[in-house]
Amino acid sequence: MLIRKPVAMVFEAFTDPEITKNFWFTHSSGKLEQGKKLTWEWEMYQVSTTVFVREISPDKKISITWGDPPTTVDFEFTVLDENATYVVIKNYGFPEKGEALLRVIKDSTGGFTTVLDGLKAFLEHGIRLNLIEDKFPYKLREHQ
Repeated sequence: MLIRKPVAMVFEAFTDPEITKNFWFTHSSGKLEQGKKLTWEWEMYQVSTTVFVREISPDKKISITWGDPPTTVDFEFTVLDENATYVVIKNYGFPEKGEALLRVIKDSTGGFTTVLDGLKAFLEHGIRLNLIEDKFPYKLREHQ
């Protein structure tokens, strides 16, 4: 996804939970720092996950593991110009096979697309779209 902001601002949006909570999770136990273990929470779903920060290369790459069983997520940042950053998110290392693997890849791709959409709206326009919360609204969950 192209984000029309400088790479330092886009990178910080993923490392500083005070920014990230505007488009992704609702709470983090701290900032992303290499070698650190954190907890991310989505309070509206009463869900949390442990995140281990494998690598931080400022303004270039963030690599984490998360989930159970853990998978790797790489956030890659490419400078297109002084006010344009291209972000790619790769999630890999799934243990599933066949149809089950296709389902988790589809879910991962959809989830991270939603994160990038929310990031773009927030950084470029200052709008909190509440995409993560609205993906599975509370009232709909009551009826399931």
